[in-house]
Order: sequence, then C-alpha cells, then structure tokens
Amino acid sequence: MSAINVNKNNFNEEVLQSDKPVLIDFWASWCGPCRMVSPVVEEIASERSDIKVGKVNVDEEQELAMQFGVMSIPTLVVMKDGKVVSRAVGARPKAQILEML
Repeated sequence: MSAINVNKNNFNEEVLQSDKPVLIDFWASWCGPCRMVSPVVEEIASERSDIKVGKVNVDEEQELAMQFGVMSIPTLVVMKDGKVVSRAVGARPKAQILEML
C-alpha cells in the first residue's frame, strides 16, 4: 500500500477513525529534507500493512499544519486512537522512524 494524501476533507476518516496507527508526514515540495524522507516514508507504507501512512502537503493544508503545531518540516507524527503518541521534526533514518511506531 502506498501513502495516502491526507487533507482536511479526509482527515477524520483516514486518521482519526483509523483502526491502525497512522504515521503522518508533513512535507512541502520545496523542502530538501522532506525529499530525503519521502522515499523512506513510502517504503514503510509499502512494507507495513499493520499501519496507515499519510502525507500532508503543508502548502495545501495549512489548517492541518496549524492544528498540529507544525513549525518546521518535515514533521512526522504518529497517531493512535485519534491521539498523538509520537512526533519528530527533521529528516530521520528509517530505523528511527520505525522506532516511533
């Protein structure tokens, strides 16, 4: 499975109502570190059927970025049962991202 494009229209359904933990990648196309993290996030999405992976483009979804207090990107957030359980700012290697889960 590949990462889902999360926006304010599908956020409740895809993230808050998910029966699986959700890894959310807050990113932007102009962000160099985001481009480094993106393939790792996609790889995790394809390898792990026990989680859901979503991507939020902060330029298109400023409301969601503000809701999560995203000041720097990339920001990775893990949510379980509608609550934030882990977050990290900046590029991370795959092993550290997996530890967040």
